[in-house]
This record gives sequence, C-alpha cells and structure tokens, in this order.
Amino acid sequence: MTARNVTEQSRTTGTTDPVPVVTDSDPALTRPHPKVILHIGEPKTGTTFLQHVMWRNRAELAAQGVGLPGHHPQDHYRATQDLRDIPKRPDDPAASWTGEWEILAGQARQASRVAVISHELFSAADADQADRAVRSLLPAEVHLVITVRDIASLLPAEWQETIKHRNSRSWEDWLADVIDRESVDADRRQWWFWRVHDTLAILDIWSRHVPPEHVHVIVVPPRGSANDLLWQRFASLLDIDPASVDLSRARPNSSLGMPEVEFLRQLNQVLPQEVPDWFYMWNVKETLAHRALAARRDGPRLILPASRDAWARSYAEAVAAALSESKYDIIGDVADLLPRPVAEPPTSPADLPAEQVRDAAVAAAAALVAHMYRKAYPAARPQHRPAAPRGLAQRVAPRRLVRRVGSSVISSPRVKNTVRELSSRFPAVRQLRIQLWRAVERRREQGRR
Repeated sequence: MTARNVTEQSRTTGTTDPVPVVTDSDPALTRPHPKVILHIGEPKTGTTFLQHVMWRNRAELAAQGVGLPGHHPQDHYRATQDLRDIPKRPDDPAASWTGEWEILAGQARQASRVAVISHELFSAADADQADRAVRSLLPAEVHLVITVRDIASLLPAEWQETIKHRNSRSWEDWLADVIDRESVDADRRQWWFWRVHDTLAILDIWSRHVPPEHVHVIVVPPRGSANDLLWQRFASLLDIDPASVDLSRARPNSSLGMPEVEFLRQLNQVLPQEVPDWFYMWNVKETLAHRALAARRDGPRLILPASRDAWARSYAEAVAAALSESKYDIIGDVADLLPRPVAEPPTSPADLPAEQVRDAAVAAAAALVAHMYRKAYPAARPQHRPAAPRGLAQRVAPRRLVRRVGSSVISSPRVKNTVRELSSRFPAVRQLRIQLWRAVERRREQGRR
C-alpha cells in the first residue's frame, strides 16, 4: 500500500503581494527596525507548547517589548495558508485567508522591539514562498528559527498526528512508506512527512536571504529533560528572562495513548467521505482527541521497531554532522538528535486487546454526546465565574463599560469573519487592521509597566 501524495495545489490568482515600500512619511523611519523571529517549525517539535507559552503570557511579553502579531494563534495558521496559496474549501465556514500573511507581516514590522511569528506549517513553504515571506518582513531584522528533534521519537509522534488528521493507515504500513520509499526519493519533499521534516532542505530554502548567524536551530531536549529547557532555549532569542512567564498556562501537545490512537484510526476507516476535513478538525481532532482522549493516556508508548534502529541512527548522524559543519546558530547539543537506547519492547497498536480500544471508544462517545449537548444548550454549561458584587455595574465608569462592550462585540465570530472577508478584498482594510494592532499592542505594553 502506498502513501497518498499530499502535494497541495496552488491557486492561480495571477497576483502576488508586493514587497512593502517604505516612504518618507512611514512611521518606521522614525524608530529602530524591530527584530522579527519567524519560527517555521518543524511539526511535533514542541511548537504547540512554545506557542501556548507565548500567547497565554502575552501581556507579560508585551511589557518586555515582545509582541505577537495578530489577535489569536489562528491568525498565524491563516497566514501560512495564505502564504502557501492553499485554497479554502467553498463549504468551509471560516472566513477567507487571502491577505492574512500581508497583514501579519505588516503588524510584525510595526513591533516596538521584537515580534514573533510562529507556526509549524511554514516549514512546508517552497522557495518562492519563503522568499516572499522574508522580503515582506523587511526592513525588519529577520531571524529564522527551526526546532528539531531526534528522528526515532519524531516518527511515532508524527504518525499519531496523522491519525488526528484523518489518516487510517497502520503504524507499520505508514512507517514503511516514509522510510523505504519516500526517504530515498530524489524529490522526497513531494511527500508530506519530508516536506515538513527534511530539516536540511527546509533550512536551505528559508536561509537564502538571511545571514547564517540569524538562522537558529533549536535542538529539542531529549525525553527526561527539565520541562522548561525548551522554553529557555527559545526565550534566549527574545532577550528576556525565561522566568518572567508562567509556564503552567501552556498546554503540552502530548501524544495519545495507543488504545486511543487505534480507536481514531478505526474510526477514520469507516467515517464517510462526505464529512469535510474542516468539520473533522473541529469535532474529532479538537473535541475528541485533544480534550477527551488526551486525558486517558496510559500503558506503553509507541516506539520504533528494532528493525528500524540502524536507519534512524544513520539518518540522525548525517543531519547532526551537517548542522555541526554549518554556520547556523545551534542552540542545544546536536548529539541529542541521535536516537537513545530504549528499554521497553516495541508494541504495535494493532496488537492491543480489543477491550482497550473499546474503552477508548466508549469514552469518546460520551465526550461527543456532552459536546453536542453543550453546543445545543450553551446556557446549561457549568459556570465557574463568581457572581459580581451587588452594585458593581453602577460603579464601573461609563467609558470603561463601553470599552468592555465594544471589545466583546469585536471579538464575536460574526464580526471577525466580516472583517476578514473585507480584508481579502480591500487593501485599505488590511492596512487598517495593521494600524489597529499597533494601537492595541502599544496599550498592552504600557498597561503592564
């Protein structure tokens, strides 16, 4: 059985976003150019953890001059879709993402000191798209960051991630294609795994217009390391005290247990194709996998079969040697990219007792019913917010009350989608969003000092 070629088709609009032109009246000429940290991946290398740390400590970072362009992590995802010319399905209720990269880049150029753009799907960009991204961030000081981990622990994590994206292939079948067929392909980046995990190729594509000293390769600490070590390595690029943020606010993107993954795989096999991917992402990946099944992790972890150890070590040694000889800024020890000995014997998800998979299925069904009920009857959702003291509304200043109401209206999904649709058609609306972000960010910076 062969892997599906997931090369994404580009849309042919006939236009490209121009390189930003700085005029004499541009405010950027009156202040130092910011440093833009563009974190391009790779997937399953702690990217979700780092993103959660930053977004959930946004005010603390702003007080130190570190800004996050956009208003939500999804804005960075939407920017990757726009940059890579990924077409949006007509039935997807999300707003258009046309122009979202231009907006995010414009906001990053407006940062006071440091701006961070982070999403793992930037690693899937081709050479022209990477060139466009870097040029559109000028005249800022652009720094590229890529996080990498050892291939032996990456492969099990990535297969489980594909299951959460509707893959129904077995662990052994998927692994055979990735290693035996795709890895030796002269154009292996046509296959999804290698498009986002061919570390040396990704670095070559993205670093062509960035000085090597501004290209930072962060080695993910090995299993058993201190929980905050990855954040410390990333924070060193922001010139901040790593302890200035609260790491407990971040949700680690932990792997699922093998019974839970096997349940999802079997579900994917029988799920009708009429269910669109965007609906699957909302209800299966987020509701079932991330909320219900992630809490059930138990039992043995998925590891490479012993027959694959030699290949994994050979590949890791080649990557580690190339990075050591490069002029990139290496943060961490490349020796941590080499697979470590594993004590426990490998176990296949397909060999699990049927009752373990059944238990996972029952838990998923219960979670889905609860989700459907809360969605249909939101007023019935348990409320944890304490009631406001009597008379509080009268003591709130009218201007502050208006600001609160206005903020809640602006954050409503309907208004957000309307603004994004207008942004996709009118450059003036894009520029307005850039300026509004700067005004809000300036207030956020001042509010924490």
